[in-house]
Amino acid sequence: MIIVVIPAYRPGEGLLSVATRILEQTEYSVLVVNDGSGSEYDSVFADLPEQVTVLCHEVNRGKGAALKTAYAYIKAHPEYTGVITADADGQHLVRDIIRVGDALRKQPDALILGSRKFVGDVPARSRFGNALTRFVFRISSGVQVSDTQTGLRAFGTCRIEEMLAIKGERYEYEMNVLLYCAKKRISMREIPIQTVYENNNSGSHFHVIRDSVKIYAVILKFVSASVAAFLIDFVLLLLLQYITRGLGKELSLLVSVVSARVVSSLFNYSLNRRFVFAQGTRTSILKYYILAVTLLLLNYGLIWVFNVALPIPLAAAKIITELLLYPFSYIMQRRFVFVKRAGE
Repeated sequence: MIIVVIPAYRPGEGLLSVATRILEQTEYSVLVVNDGSGSEYDSVFADLPEQVTVLCHEVNRGKGAALKTAYAYIKAHPEYTGVITADADGQHLVRDIIRVGDALRKQPDALILGSRKFVGDVPARSRFGNALTRFVFRISSGVQVSDTQTGLRAFGTCRIEEMLAIKGERYEYEMNVLLYCAKKRISMREIPIQTVYENNNSGSHFHVIRDSVKIYAVILKFVSASVAAFLIDFVLLLLLQYITRGLGKELSLLVSVVSARVVSSLFNYSLNRRFVFAQGTRTSILKYYILAVTLLLLNYGLIWVFNVALPIPLAAAKIITELLLYPFSYIMQRRFVFVKRAGE
């Protein structure tokens, strides 16, 4: 049996419409989570068909928290075999919900995504937001997903424990789910759905600054740690080259690059392990320094080309080199270094 979960915060008429149509056109159960909408919205939830299960938060806790409340309920009801999540604003047509459910029956171990194509009359905020998160997700995970922000998703109840354990209380939770599935190599199947926006998507409660910061939190923290390590590396490089200038240009450059990188890499590893990726294993420092040595060789080679062969001033050569190597460093740390394996 499949259950459709609809998190709702201050919903409009679209909630009643989508819940009623699901019950009329399918054999699915419907579960709505009132995420602290307030007493003025009690009538909206009271108008829902009596077959709809309604769970309530006393205060608004966020979409991720609402989904987890629903998942905890489903975990206690083993009659359900599959879960579909849908939005309360009428963006998801019942025929698309059915198509996602059909795909789930064929691939119960996969995460099914109802993916919009973003063509035609799409609000600029939605078009830009999805393009940005799609790019960020691709850089972070190495996996291509065409609609990272879709709320129409489905998965088998065999994944309930995993979904409950994934971090995030608000909109960042949905991005974290995608990152988790990419890291665990869980299949993600995209089903094309119709793009529907009611009143230019005015019913969305997505807070552009607050929720975007949370969605991109890992990358923002990585950038901050990298900038701090770069400043240490940059200052030490210039200082050491000045101190060792008597060794000759090429030997001075080699000693300065290696020494500065050793110090900055220790600092960078500590920050990334504790505050950015918040995970690591007994072998993560070994893997980090395999990567660090690789980056060091690339770093020295590129700086030599820019500073000695061209020549470009050392400060400019260092900045250009770091910008070129930065994406590679992030992807390798995310996918190779700070990955928790089973049993570690």
